[in-house]
Amino acid sequence: MELSEFTNVPIVDVGGLVGQGGDAVAVAEQLGRACRDVGFFYIVNHGVAQSLIDRLENLSRQFFRLDRQEKMKIAMVHGGRAWRGYFPVGDELTSGKPDWKEGIYFGSQLPPDHPEVRAGTPLHGPNLFPDIDGFRETVLEYITATTQLGHSLMSGMALSLGLAAEHFQRHYTGNPLILFRVFNYPQVPTAAQDTQPTWGVGEHTDYGLLTILKQDDSGGLQVKSRSRWIDAPPIPESFVCNIGDMLQRLTHGIYRSTPHRVVNRAQRDRLSFPLFFDPGFHSDIRPIEQLRMAAREDDRAERWDQASVHEFSGTYGDYLLNKVSKVFPQLRREVL
Repeated sequence: MELSEFTNVPIVDVGGLVGQGGDAVAVAEQLGRACRDVGFFYIVNHGVAQSLIDRLENLSRQFFRLDRQEKMKIAMVHGGRAWRGYFPVGDELTSGKPDWKEGIYFGSQLPPDHPEVRAGTPLHGPNLFPDIDGFRETVLEYITATTQLGHSLMSGMALSLGLAAEHFQRHYTGNPLILFRVFNYPQVPTAAQDTQPTWGVGEHTDYGLLTILKQDDSGGLQVKSRSRWIDAPPIPESFVCNIGDMLQRLTHGIYRSTPHRVVNRAQRDRLSFPLFFDPGFHSDIRPIEQLRMAAREDDRAERWDQASVHEFSGTYGDYLLNKVSKVFPQLRREVL
């Protein structure tokens, strides 16, 4: 299954899925076309307040202006098995190569007495927040709003596949694993730009079901078409969404995850806010039987990593831990 040839990322008005007016079935049909042909789409009329997004961006810029010593007070090593906190430029790897970005890892806020926390389940626990007024409240409000949006979008995905609207929530995302990142891509030094690209994030596909990304106005996201890379510039009051490897697996390849990358050529730092809406940690990731007759051939030979999304068996937690352990090798040795 080769990459599709496309020249732009489609825009979908999802009001019909989020109670903003419109026909849910018509929205689902548009999502289905985008997932089959591109793997990426913008969403507008999504119901997440712009005032909340603006607040998150302003507070994030305030954090990244702090000196390194202040930022390291919430370093990931302090988050332990919850895998939360700050990492500096160069600490995160994509395909074994350092990314030109820094960021903070967040997730669903769980108290110390939560059963998963008490059991020591990785990627579960409390978040680490900087001492900035309103930061904690804004991040948690944003996670709540975009998680609800994720449920709505997955109901549309289910309809687009001829399934019941609640199919994913019933089988995989009743208790979704929510991973939220606040990333800052510093301006690349001119000398580095002149010699070779310094990728904010190198070519990759996402691990899970659905990514809901808010970009600032800098641009830099690129999506891989068959013959070239396509820019996915920011569109006001929109999110960019893309499907991940697990949705490709669940749909027998009917929907496909598309490689993408980030390069910051702006003359200032670039912010992005990806929320990964994933199956529950303990969900058994078996392809959806009702879709088997429409299965598409394995695209392993054409994939960026030469890996098959169809060979894995087990829980989503098993799959994800294998992946994230390669992103922060040193942290893996210390806490996992």
